[in-house]
Amino acid sequence: MAQTPGPGGWTMPVAAGPPEFLPILDVPEPGPQRRLTVLFRWLLLVPQAIVLWVLSVAAFFAAVIGWFAALFTAHLPVGIARFLIGYVGYDSRVTASATLLIDQYPPFSLRQPPDFPVQVELRPGRLTRAAVFFRLILMIPAAVINSLVGSGWLVLCFFLWLWVLITGRMPRPVFEATAAFVRYRMRFDAYVLMLTSAYPKGLFGEEAAAPGTAGPPASATRPLVLSGGGKALLVAFLVLGLAGHVFNEYANTDHHLSSDTTNTAPAVSE
Repeated sequence: MAQTPGPGGWTMPVAAGPPEFLPILDVPEPGPQRRLTVLFRWLLLVPQAIVLWVLSVAAFFAAVIGWFAALFTAHLPVGIARFLIGYVGYDSRVTASATLLIDQYPPFSLRQPPDFPVQVELRPGRLTRAAVFFRLILMIPAAVINSLVGSGWLVLCFFLWLWVLITGRMPRPVFEATAAFVRYRMRFDAYVLMLTSAYPKGLFGEEAAAPGTAGPPASATRPLVLSGGGKALLVAFLVLGLAGHVFNEYANTDHHLSSDTTNTAPAVSE
């Protein structure tokens, strides 16, 4: 029980509230991958992308209903929370396969298969009504980071895919940076969908535990400890994502200016 100082130097006990649960993503250590499945990976995932798009529409309406319910009850309804947990887990399994973190094909299921290498742990709990009300505003900084890292990964994805295709394995720094992106994306989705009150964090991983102070890691991403190369690559994702957004904004502005100039130019009569 925490102690807070009071007038005259005396202290009074204050019951500590339950800690916010930060969603967990478990991914195994990078291993050998079959070159044939790597070659056709994104083509094979097209049906998964279609299913995910349909589920995302349903998740949107479920989140809207859950938002109104959470404003009054400070909790998501059980049925909506269960569906959204399944959706986030499904999306994370497909994303892990699409980003070449694993070689296994994800099942078409909202239920989390216990034998699948990627596991997501979510614990919906009590929400703060003010944070629910302002969720769309509060999520903006995390949305920017999520967008930049994802865009940066897309810039390099062909080269990453080519490397794994040739060598049959993902280099450790690439695995670390990609896993950090996928985990942050999962945590962002969980926060937006009100499955957690914990703001997305831990993009650059956790600090390595001192020898003898902790047991063996639960997975390669619990804890996720990034090497210097992994952190450098993650920074490269952010920089490339920012550069891509700036370039697209400049290109769109230049296109609009060119169109306006063409439309307003006086016609030349012979």
